[in-house]
Amino acid sequence: MEFDQYLGFILFLSVLTMGFWLFFLLLTFIIPYWVGGAFIERIKELRKKIKK
Repeated sequence: MEFDQYLGFILFLSVLTMGFWLFFLLLTFIIPYWVGGAFIERIKELRKKIKK
């Protein structure tokens, strides 16, 4: 294995690892936070509509 191949392999592993952790972060924190916030806002709008 030459040095160029080694650098390419390290770059590939780095990109793969960053992609995995970004996917993990999106699925466990960002998307549930976004959906939960939208749900809470919808409930608030419905409560305002019912009070009127």
